Amino acid sequence: MKDDSVIWQTRHFVYSHIADTTRPPSVDETAAHFGISTEEASELFKELHNRHAVFLDFDKMAIRMANPFSGIPTDFKVHANGKTYFANCAWDMLGIPAALHCDAVIDAVFTESNETVQLEVKDGKVTNGDLLVHFPLAFSQWYDDLVFT
Repeated sequence: MKDDSVIWQTRHFVYSHIADTTRPPSVDETAAHFGISTEEASELFKELHNRHAVFLDFDKMAIRMANPFSGIPTDFKVHANGKTYFANCAWDMLGIPAALHCDAVIDAVFTESNETVQLEVKDGKVTNGDLLVHFPLAFSQWYDDLVFT
């Protein structure tokens, strides 16, 4: 296992990279940033995954989720700081403005009806707060199938 400080430096790099670019860094970008091999960067990604700090797509050795950010396009678009980020779910779409400490406009699609909705987060509050978010699974079951959840 790697030194904890290196692991958490890697996590910080991942989140800083997402905040700057709207996407997670690749293994190659992470290796270049730290001056290490891609194999070492892959091991750091795996350790972050094991600690639930990120969720990997092992087939591509890519970060699929770094909550609340999604590494792939989703139905939850968060427009903040002049950029568009993707959230993993309705819960995470509200987490992105909180993580970035900024206002945001969120475009989301209801899964069952395919209807779209737009929310605005201003000063840490949803301005059109008459909507509800439904979670079909209890939180204790989210990691049973995180991609589905």
